[in-house]
Amino acid sequence: MRNTTLCFLVDGDKICLAMKKRGFGEGKWNGVGGKVDEGETIEEAAVREMKEEIGVDAEVNELRSVGNIKFLFNEYPDWNQHVHIFFVENWEGEPRESEEMRPAWYDKNEIPYEQMWVDDPHWLPLVLTGKTIEGEFYFKEKGGEIDKFSIKEI
Repeated sequence: MRNTTLCFLVDGDKICLAMKKRGFGEGKWNGVGGKVDEGETIEEAAVREMKEEIGVDAEVNELRSVGNIKFLFNEYPDWNQHVHIFFVENWEGEPRESEEMRPAWYDKNEIPYEQMWVDDPHWLPLVLTGKTIEGEFYFKEKGGEIDKFSIKEI
């Protein structure tokens, strides 16, 4: 199972989501992030991915871990990943569109869950209220339906 990162810029009551324009998760709003490269820490990968995907600079010490979730795909085990989730409240630069992601700011009470992964409504509201979570989601097909899941506060 590969380690991946998921980062959300947070500014008061607003959260930056990004529309995935190509590849895994195309057409869904999500945070930014991706695979951890060999020789890279999870935090270094998170910082690199933010720069590549939405053009912002953050320091590793500005990442606030809000949880980790194992995403398991019943029919596609090569897609399985252990996602490390971070909030970032201090960064440099304005989020900008790249060939992979189109960022946009949302009020925390107006998140477009219907255009996100089906698991997001189960855990994102928890971390937005200050909880730190750990969980597992098992998906049917290509992630369009949840088979089973568990979430706990840590």
